[in-house]
Parts: sequence; C-alpha cells; structure tokens
Amino acid sequence: MLTGLPGTGPVLVACSGGPDSLALAAAAVFVAPRLGRPVGLVTVDHGLQPGSADRADAVAGWARTAGFDPVEVVAVRVAGRPGGPEAAARTARYEALVAAAGRHDAAGVLLGHTRDDQAETVLLALARGSGPRGLSGMPERRELDGVPLLRPLLDVARCDTRAACAALGLAAWTDPHNTDPAYARARVRAEALPALVDALGPGVVANLARTARLLADDVAALDALSAAALDDVRDAGGGLSVAALAALPAAVRSRVLHAWARELGAAPADLSHRHVAALDALVTDWRGQGPAHLPGGLPVRRHAGRLVQGGAPA
Repeated sequence: MLTGLPGTGPVLVACSGGPDSLALAAAAVFVAPRLGRPVGLVTVDHGLQPGSADRADAVAGWARTAGFDPVEVVAVRVAGRPGGPEAAARTARYEALVAAAGRHDAAGVLLGHTRDDQAETVLLALARGSGPRGLSGMPERRELDGVPLLRPLLDVARCDTRAACAALGLAAWTDPHNTDPAYARARVRAEALPALVDALGPGVVANLARTARLLADDVAALDALSAAALDDVRDAGGGLSVAALAALPAAVRSRVLHAWARELGAAPADLSHRHVAALDALVTDWRGQGPAHLPGGLPVRRHAGRLVQGGAPA
C-alpha cells in the first residue's frame, strides 16, 4: 500500500496512542524507510477529555525517539460543529490530518482502522438502513481534498494489533469513549458484535468485513456505469431526458440523479434517499406533480420530457 504513492514526501501516520494506531505506527516506521519513503506522525488532540494534551504530547515524544520525522501534535475544536459528537470529532480530525499533510507535502496519511472496525461499520450501516455504499464500509484508499487516506489494517484483527503492541513493549492508551454506551459504535463493539459472534461463530467479523469489500467492488462498478450514463442522458441545456432516464436500471438511475443533484448544488451531507426518490418519481411515477425540492431550496421540475432546475409549473 505504500508503493505507488505520489511524490517523495513522507507518509504520515495518524496515531492516537491506542493499540491499533500504535501498532500501525510501529509497522510503518519499520517498513516505509526500507521502501525509500520517509515517515512522520500526527496525533490529534480533540480536547474532549481531561489530560488529552498530555497524552498527545506523550505520543509525540515516543514518535520522536522511534525515528518519525516530522512529528506534530494538532489541537482541534470539536464543539459547535454540526452532527453528533462522533461525527463532529471525526470531521475535525480529518480536517487536521489533511491540513498536516499539506504542511509537510505528505504522500498520504495512514489510518489504523482494523477488520473489527470494518465489521462494526457494516452493522451500523445496516441499522441505519444504508444502501450498498454505506454497507461497503470504509475503503482501503480514498482521497480527501487531494490527500490519499490509506487503511492498511482493514484485514487485520484488533486482537492482533494488541498482541503486536504487547510484543513490542508499547504501552497503548485505551480511549474511554470506546466503551461509553452513549456512543452507538461503543454499544455495537461491546454488545451487538459479541452477541453475533456468540450466535454465529467467530467468523462473523471476517465475513462482515468481506461483505464490505465485495460491495465496494459492486459500488465502484455501478458508479462507473452511472458516470457514463449521466453524460448520455444530459441534453445541451443541462437538463436530463426523462425517456433516457426511464430506460436505465433503477440502481444506475438513482446514482445518476444523485450525481446530478450534487452538480446542481445540493450539499452532499444533506442529500438523502428521499430527495433522490422525489426526483425518481418525476421520471417513473409522473402524475403532473410539482417540483421536487433539493437541499438548499433547489427545485427540480419535469418539463417537455426533461428534468430541469426551476420551480415554474410543468
């Protein structure tokens, strides 16, 4: 995963000091230099718990002695951000990591998510009624604002990262939020996934992670088909042909409508299944209804066999 990265800059390990990211950091500082790639470390202080700054400084101190360069502690502000506390902390963390990558001209950022994390993500997606994209879990690689985010441990069990830390004599920190029942992921980790393992056997964790991997391949294929289909159904005025949309398979049509809605300016975080369903109804369940309204107050109507932006009567 470290081969084929752009440029000659370092890879940065995002390390909280927990066993997963600590084991990843230890592996990266051993492997990356042998591939001719410098390796640095960034630890993010969310400021959500007493002593968080001291813990971040301790991680940075270890990193400096272990051979990482650069090493950076980034303090972020979580309060006041949209979404729940988990989502707000995640957004702040990724912003900090992307910014750090820019400062150090990094080739990518390594994240310590494991196979168990992937299984938990799939269960949470199932509970929320997510479609294939949500059930495909966390990708091994994606780009955020041009920065590659890499997850080398998605096929590694959490028990193995703990064993690695023990074997290397690394004192890992356990985040109390990981066992706090106020958080949905903590409840899945402590109750739901162990119950499934008890009922279905230990292979359920690997099977959930494999399901995510298989669905990710399907989603990638459908996305490619949908990108081509969007070009095919678009007319010279920027509208979409209703007849061409109706001829598409439902799975492709919904992705085309979702992508087009984003092009019109609908915020991705606010664009939901119900918005896409309302657009789809203009194609497949047309009864002369008025416009569908996208996030941001964007109306889309059917007019003369086309979907067009605007709220005038059809």
